[in-house]
Amino acid sequence: MSPFRCPLASQIVIRKYWIVDNISGVGVLDKVAQVLNALEAGPQNLAGLVNATGISRPTAHRLALALENHRMVSRDIQGRFVLGPRFIELAGAAGEDRLVAVATPALALLRDATGESAQLYRRQGDHRICIAAAERVSGLRDSVPIGSLLTMHAGSAAQVLLAWEDASKINQGTTGARFTAARLEAVRRQGWAESVGEREAGVASVSAPVRGPHNRVIAAVSVSGPLERLGRRPGRLHAAAVVATAERISAALKQSR
Repeated sequence: MSPFRCPLASQIVIRKYWIVDNISGVGVLDKVAQVLNALEAGPQNLAGLVNATGISRPTAHRLALALENHRMVSRDIQGRFVLGPRFIELAGAAGEDRLVAVATPALALLRDATGESAQLYRRQGDHRICIAAAERVSGLRDSVPIGSLLTMHAGSAAQVLLAWEDASKINQGTTGARFTAARLEAVRRQGWAESVGEREAGVASVSAPVRGPHNRVIAAVSVSGPLERLGRRPGRLHAAAVVATAERISAALKQSR
């Protein structure tokens, strides 16, 4: 096993164990860091965690379950422990300022090109949050204030934020949703999503994925407006512009690393 660096603590390897070399003096925290560092190397069953950390089996099990409760650890389809979605959210929050800075002028251009309000959404747990927006300045419009928490069960942005997850998360996320797993497969194939009256009656929207440096979907660009203007196939009107904006933001994020 080769040593690696983790943001939580620097590591050295001794006798196959991940040992924290800058001990905090808080025993439980140091053991948690060892567990997380072991999981950074890849999925582990309980025996693997014990072997990788040198922590006793009961303690390793207790820590893993506690971390799972806080969504810092989850399970793969084989039941092994893996790093959980909370780290993705924290990483997203850490990079959010840069994302917003890059996206804000792009959203204004998208609004001007389409004549509709434009938003940027990021997933936050079981919801999505609007982190940037450029509203249509006059006339009937769909207004989504920055900071608004919206459902992950409806809307084109929710479809985009879920479509590129693994199969188990898609199955879980589509339970009770206004869209199906088959619909998300179509979203992946065409590279964008549309919705009509899903999130709110009389509102239509089109969304496309923003990808981070490792090509992972980290946000969704969206335009939304009244059904009477966007029609029942809003993608025909605005998919090209929304996709181009999402790609422009993605490229800018990769260049600014």
